[in-house]
Amino acid sequence: MLKMPGLTETERAGCSNILKLMSAADLMSLSDTVTNKMIVVENVTEAMETILSFTRSAEELLKRKKVYRELIFRYLAKEGVAMPPNSEKHQLAKRTLELWSSGKVLVEEEKLPGGPGETRLSQTSETGSSDFDPSVLGQQFCQWFFQLLNSHNPSLGQPPQDWGPQHFWPDVKLRLLTRTGSEQMEEFLGAELVSLRLVALTRDEQLLLSPNLEPRGLKTLASPHGLVLVAVAGTIHRNQACLGIFENVFGLIRSPLENHSWKIKSVNLKIRGQEALGGAETSAPALTYNSSELQLLCS
Repeated sequence: MLKMPGLTETERAGCSNILKLMSAADLMSLSDTVTNKMIVVENVTEAMETILSFTRSAEELLKRKKVYRELIFRYLAKEGVAMPPNSEKHQLAKRTLELWSSGKVLVEEEKLPGGPGETRLSQTSETGSSDFDPSVLGQQFCQWFFQLLNSHNPSLGQPPQDWGPQHFWPDVKLRLLTRTGSEQMEEFLGAELVSLRLVALTRDEQLLLSPNLEPRGLKTLASPHGLVLVAVAGTIHRNQACLGIFENVFGLIRSPLENHSWKIKSVNLKIRGQEALGGAETSAPALTYNSSELQLLCS
């Protein structure tokens, strides 16, 4: 297939991820548009390749009518780029082009052939560097996870993103400790139950979890056996009120299906309400776990 000049590797990867969010009918229609119906495609894979090959610039593709505002919004959210829900299409397109020109794409989600969606978190740049750095993975994972989870809070007015059990290992375990007046411990085992309980926090209880991604609020540890622990502290809100703080420790393990694919193996979530904090500062909470405590949590 002819590949016309114009798209950098980063732009091509980004455009591809936006096209993956489109319906099959819209992809076929867009393929007809960019080729003036000169090329007949048989399926969505051919349609995507044709669109990318005949697109002269990333800006041209983002301006296409079939590339709806909501698609660009969802793409940026998956990249960990927060935009106001009422942003206009041209503003979203401008921010997307800025992201691509920086040469770094933080988060992308790929569908593996014949299987559910895998979370793919990788450092990418125009040189194709993918050296593993646990601290970078921790930043990327938290941006992706909380953006995804918060999108299901109806008060934000955002389109809900692709949440589900596909982001967890089948035997994932969730420990949820809540201190709001009284103390309550809940435990859930299995991808379906863990997924449903976590999304209920934002979708049903309308909580908004805001992680503190500064060094005092985020810690990442990598074990020699492939487990990466990501611990993050943050604040919990409902509407305009700050209800308290949380500390969340995730255990992540690479999927053997693909080198840069990670899934959640364990979640330890501790929530403390304002009354349990005794007037302590909540604006940018710090982690209370030390490294040895983190290793014990997810052992």
